[in-house]
Amino acid sequence: MTLAMRMLSNRQDSEEALQDAFIRAFNALPRFEWRSSFSTWFYRIVYNVCATALSKRDEARLVSLDEEKDEQIDLPAEEKSADLEYESSEFRQAVAEEIEKLPETYRSILTLFLVQDLSYEEIVDVTGSPLGTVKVRLFRARMLLRNGVVRRLGREYSALHQHDKIEGA
Repeated sequence: MTLAMRMLSNRQDSEEALQDAFIRAFNALPRFEWRSSFSTWFYRIVYNVCATALSKRDEARLVSLDEEKDEQIDLPAEEKSADLEYESSEFRQAVAEEIEKLPETYRSILTLFLVQDLSYEEIVDVTGSPLGTVKVRLFRARMLLRNGVVRRLGREYSALHQHDKIEGA
């Protein structure tokens, strides 16, 4: 569902695509050859269904991460401070919004790698792209994400670090 949501931006479209993927997987199950893991095979089906749905649209739409708040990683409660929690929340929000701005190709590769925790080889199996293409797209996605987050938060954090240097002198 996460992959479908990231690719299609719409819960109803994602649910429909996932249902279609389950039906396709069930019908193709007798032809499954175990050359890859079942999860990789199923991700490939979901990816293809979503890619087909996107190709039917006239315009690419941005993906919303609002529904994925349960995937956030938090520090243990005893290690949290109000400032740290605010900065962490602000950073997660910035990352989520910058991922939304990525082109769909980069968004989907980043989702498969970071959220779904697939290996390069599994991403190759899912997307049908050559390994070199997967690596390049993942590299570009990371760079675009990093640049967007730095651009967005850079001034704020550099001002904070400048303040720390002055106090430490």
